[in-house]
Amino acid sequence: MNLYRRTFDNQAPFPFEFEYKDTKTAQSELPNHWHDWYEIAYVYSGHGTFFIDQSYFDAGPGDLFLIPANTIHYSFPESDNPKTATALFFNAAFTYSAPLGDAYTYLRAFELAKRYKAYRHALQSDEQAVVSQSFDLIQRELTEQKAGYRQAVQLEVHRLLLFFSRLSGFTTSTSISPDVLPVPDWMKFILQTIDEQLQNAPLLRLTELATMANVSTAHLSRSFKKLTGMNITEYVTAKRIIRAKEILQHSDQNIADIAYDCGFESTTHFHRTFKKLTGETPASYRQLFINPKQRSFST
Repeated sequence: MNLYRRTFDNQAPFPFEFEYKDTKTAQSELPNHWHDWYEIAYVYSGHGTFFIDQSYFDAGPGDLFLIPANTIHYSFPESDNPKTATALFFNAAFTYSAPLGDAYTYLRAFELAKRYKAYRHALQSDEQAVVSQSFDLIQRELTEQKAGYRQAVQLEVHRLLLFFSRLSGFTTSTSISPDVLPVPDWMKFILQTIDEQLQNAPLLRLTELATMANVSTAHLSRSFKKLTGMNITEYVTAKRIIRAKEILQHSDQNIADIAYDCGFESTTHFHRTFKKLTGETPASYRQLFINPKQRSFST
């Protein structure tokens, strides 16, 4: 299986990575990937397209993308006008803070993005200035590494996340962008069916999906790879592992039942696949989310 899973260290004392004003070409862009960390991407120039979960978005100057953890995504840069963007990555521990009498979480913007599939936001000029200046500050802190620079970076990320959660696009539909690529209805049907039928392994075979969509297996295979960057088997497997990770994080359901609910043929198959794609066993992965504590960053 060639599915690319970007790897981050969830045990790192400073669970944060930063790619500042990086220009990606079709040759240097990462293949379709997913990871445990949250991702913010901001485009300065150039153009391309993003596939995020079941949606396709244009990517141009001033566009902000909020990609929740464990979300399949793929960037298609224009070959003659590649985009330059800043991307930052962090895990949930990076946002932990003491409760202050309300239910606010710094991950609210990502929760809303996932709920409404509002992954792309076209920022206004003043909003672009806030984001650009914030990224400049983070880059300066990481470059100079003065005393407390990790704390400074964390504070700035928290400020950004608060800013994002207050953007008008999360309370109105004005800045939520719809799909922009001419994706056929049968392909949208296939993506939705996979999400809804992960437990039904026979239904998600290439031949069965092609029959339901009324297209040939060759056409489905070719079109699916072109539009998502993955073949059917890779995509279904990734979705099953992502579903399993969500259950492991938020419930005490036993491993065998999780394997069954996610469509794996056996607990052994689930355990082997999970370990291969995450680097953890299901049990050890669950342990990461038991009584998580706010991290203390050394200078």
